[in-house]
Amino acid sequence: MEPIRIVESRTVILPIENVDTDQIIPARFLKVTSKNGIGANLFADWRYDAAGQPRPDFVLNRPEAKDARVLVAGDNFGCGSSREHAPWALYDYGFRAIISTSIADIFRSNSLKNGLLPIVVPRDVHARLLAAPGMTVTISLADQTLALADGTATTFPIDRFARYCLMNGQDELDFLLGQGPEIDRFESTHQP
Repeated sequence: MEPIRIVESRTVILPIENVDTDQIIPARFLKVTSKNGIGANLFADWRYDAAGQPRPDFVLNRPEAKDARVLVAGDNFGCGSSREHAPWALYDYGFRAIISTSIADIFRSNSLKNGLLPIVVPRDVHARLLAAPGMTVTISLADQTLALADGTATTFPIDRFARYCLMNGQDELDFLLGQGPEIDRFESTHQP
């Protein structure tokens, strides 16, 4: 995982409410066990027509979406089933943060464990983002702040352990493996 400390990026706006994980990554793409390449199927039913051709009117197919790392989504993003493939697809596509007024709990948890920063903002900040597609924003994970190009700034909550892991580019297993010397030291002094 790539460490997240500062994310400065243009935004991509997907103002649809109640986007569930099956819309993020349709079930037919869940047979993979690798995160690599899954981003090609992100929002597949919206991005591509029946012949597999990109729909020019879908936001991710527009030139201004290229290389954007922040998705501004409608309310209740990531609802539905608990598939971990949804944050995998968003991350593999290139997103590092999702901003909404609410993010489903299981999706939020899966995102934090897979290098994707879910940010919940007040409705007025969200409205400013929706009104200015492509606005450059700056996210500081260390300060837990989101700054908009128009000078608006807000803070966002995040679990302390998840924040530590994201800032260090670690998942939970990486963190535990990094504790090897301390575990060995403990084990050497507590033999049965």
